[in-house]
Order: sequence, then C-alpha cells, then structure tokens
Amino acid sequence: MQPEQPDRGKETNWSGSQSPFRRALSAAMVYLVAGIIWITFSDRIVEIWFPDPRSLSAMQTWKGFLFVAVTGLVLFVVILRLLSKDRLLLSLQRDQRRALRQREQQLRVLMDNLPGMAYRCRNDDSWTMLFVSGGCEQLTGYLPDELINNKLVSYAALMDPDAIEQVAEEVAIALRKGKSFSLEYAITRKDGRKVWVWERGCGVEHEDGSVYLEGIVLDISDRKELETELEQMATRDPLTGLLNRREFSRVLEEELERASRYERPMALLWIDFDHFKDINDSWGHAAGDSVLCSVSRTLEDSVRSVDAVGRFGGEEFVIVMPEMDIEGAWDTAERLRQRVSNKPIPLASGHSIPLTISVGVAVYPVHGHSLESLCGAADKAMYQAKMQGRNCVAMAKPIEPVHNET
Repeated sequence: MQPEQPDRGKETNWSGSQSPFRRALSAAMVYLVAGIIWITFSDRIVEIWFPDPRSLSAMQTWKGFLFVAVTGLVLFVVILRLLSKDRLLLSLQRDQRRALRQREQQLRVLMDNLPGMAYRCRNDDSWTMLFVSGGCEQLTGYLPDELINNKLVSYAALMDPDAIEQVAEEVAIALRKGKSFSLEYAITRKDGRKVWVWERGCGVEHEDGSVYLEGIVLDISDRKELETELEQMATRDPLTGLLNRREFSRVLEEELERASRYERPMALLWIDFDHFKDINDSWGHAAGDSVLCSVSRTLEDSVRSVDAVGRFGGEEFVIVMPEMDIEGAWDTAERLRQRVSNKPIPLASGHSIPLTISVGVAVYPVHGHSLESLCGAADKAMYQAKMQGRNCVAMAKPIEPVHNET
C-alpha cells in the first residue's frame, strides 16, 4: 500500500485545484493576457517598423491574421496541456481501478477458499454480520445473505447459550486491552447439528469512533473429538469404558475427602468374578471380554448417577457410593449379586454363560479412615466372600478403636 500513496496524493491535488471552472478560467486568463499584450505592443511595433501609411494599412490587415494565429497557438498549447493532464489522470485512475479489481478478486478467492468463514460484524448483542465469506454456508448451513444484517437469523442465535456470556466477556476484555481475541465455543448449524468452532478476531475502530469486529471462524469439531477420545483414553478402561484404576483412585480420594470434611458415610464395594479363568479357558478370551463388557453395563445400570464404577484390572471392579451407610451398601451389593447371577451372558455363538460375583463391602468411617485402609478392608471382605463359597456378599470388619495407655 505504501507505493500508491503518492499517486493518491497527486490525484487528490488535481481533483481539488483543477476543477472545470478553474481550468476554463485559467484558459480564458491566458487568452486575455495574450490579447492585452498583443493590443498594447503590436500597434506601436508596426508603426515603428512601417512608417509609410500604405504599408501600415496593409500590415494592420496582416496583423489581424497574425493575432488570430498567435492566440490560436496559445489556446492550443494551453488546452493541450490541460488535456494531457486529464489523459494522465484518467490513465492513472484506470490503472488504480484495475489494480483494485484484481485485489478484490484475489481477496474474494482467498475468502471463499478459507477452511471456515471470514466475517465483519457490529459489536452488539446479536453479533450483527455486515460481511461473511462464502465459507459461511459450509460452516453454518446458512447462506451469507441469510446472516448479513440478521436477515434470517443472527449469528449469536447459533451460538451455544451457555457460551454467549463468556464469549462476550472475553471479547470485551480483549477490546479494552487493544488485543486480538481467540475463542472456542459450539454453534448449532441450520440442519441442527452442533459443531465446535475456533474464532480469531480483533476490534477495528472507524473514523466515527464506532468499533467493529473482524476475524475468521474455523470448524474444529474433528480436533474436539480427538481431544475427547484422548481424554477418555486417559481416564477410561479401553475395553469396558469404565473408569480406569488411575482415574477411579482420584475420584475415590475426592469422595473420601468430602465425606471426611462433612462427616458423612461413604461405601466402597469390591467386586470379583467367580471362576472367570474357567470362562477364558473354556470359551476363549473373546468370550471373556464379552462377559466383562456385559457385566460392566449391568453394574453401571444398577447404581445411582452419583456413584462411580471403575475397573481395577482383570476381573476386579470397584464401586464408590457417596452418602451410603452400612445398610444401604449391603442392600446394593446384594442386589448387584442377584442381578448378575440371574442374568446369563449371551455369546455371539448363541450360547449363554452363567456368572456369579463375590462382593466385599466397606463403609467410611466404620471400616477405615484412609484410602489405603478402606480399600484394604473392602478387598479383604471380598476374599472373605470367596472363602464363604463365592456368589455372596461379605461385610468388612470394623476397625478397632485405639485406647490410650496411662
């Protein structure tokens, strides 16, 4: 843009100082000055050069023709100069319009081929669009004309209602600091499908002091799905989809801390499949995996939404139940045992495998005050259930109070 500034300045100078009236006046002034000079000096010069009356009379006639020729030549030079300037100005304007059209075409091609939508909008509650690129339809499902000036729907109406306030706050903070903003939020397309977008923009101040927003919006749904998958891989067991050992330990520690802070009970169920090795040996590991998945769904469907189910490894499962006392924990464990034993696991081959579980129950603070002691108590209770013949529930032994010796 720098090289074009002198041309614009020159164009502005010509358009301001060479108006049609002033140009016509300047031509008339040249003609008038030339005429005055001719009239003032031509007669005296002729009288000096031709003192004879007859010669003087003849020269007066020729002097008129010469006056017309000289003034015509002067007018020709003046008009030629003005027209040359006009031609140069028109050529410059033509080149500028051609360059502007080329830049507009390049910008249009660039905007239409962006992997998202470029926009320019007012800084209002509706995010009133003044311009959107052709990528708007692929991103939102709406044509550009349907969003511009909120003709059919406003852009703010597409945004997730829970994100509108946060987005507006982050944009306001960026504008106050004079910086660009970067946002991630969900929008609902015209077909009802929800997509995640990333927006990068900034505020642009106009001469009247109003501020508009300009930027781009890109579809990042694939990246969000990948992030969700990676998060699940870090916290979920890949086979059953339950919490893995690491994530369940974190949840258990938080629930234990909450129970300790508010002095509320919390139950822990330690579950192990009976004779699971026989299933793998008799039916294969694929059948064993099918049994694990099926029982996992049964356990999840049989507990409250506030309860957490995790797989500690192999065929060991653990359930943490906040606000659950001894009686409630025992009833839940017994209900889970009966539901698993009464529901044989169907296989793809058409066969069904009967299965039973042994459950150990420990309740905070009766059976332990720490994470290690509570887990140890529930694990011992589970082994006690196996020793009692399997397919049963065993309650952990209460911790013995510590007496101070005098």
